[in-house]
Amino acid sequence: MTRSPADLMRVNLLEVFNEPDPDRRAAVIAENYAEDVVWHEPDHINRGLTDFARRATELLAENPDWVFRPAGAASGLDDIGHLGFQYGPADGQPPMISGMDIARTKDGVIIELYTIVTEIRQPF
Repeated sequence: MTRSPADLMRVNLLEVFNEPDPDRRAAVIAENYAEDVVWHEPDHINRGLTDFARRATELLAENPDWVFRPAGAASGLDDIGHLGFQYGPADGQPPMISGMDIARTKDGVIIELYTIVTEIRQPF
């Protein structure tokens, strides 16, 4: 099944970065990202599926009780996908981080992902 850029953005946020099970996460990564995917974070560049999966696991471990939530609908145009996100405690408290993911896709997989953080709230 070939996914649209908007579909890939939803998978990226909800089925990778919210997935605590490493085997399910690895299967989703293998199916939805190019072998040579490049992921640009504000302070990291991750190259290839191995680095991508390792870094996703690290982020999940940093705040195990936090979740990502979409901020609006995912969108796509040609081979570009976009989805805003909020990230914070799962228990209904306000999110601590807001941002967006933008991806280039090809043949139904993400080939390049950019994560942009737009706001970091400090806890009281």
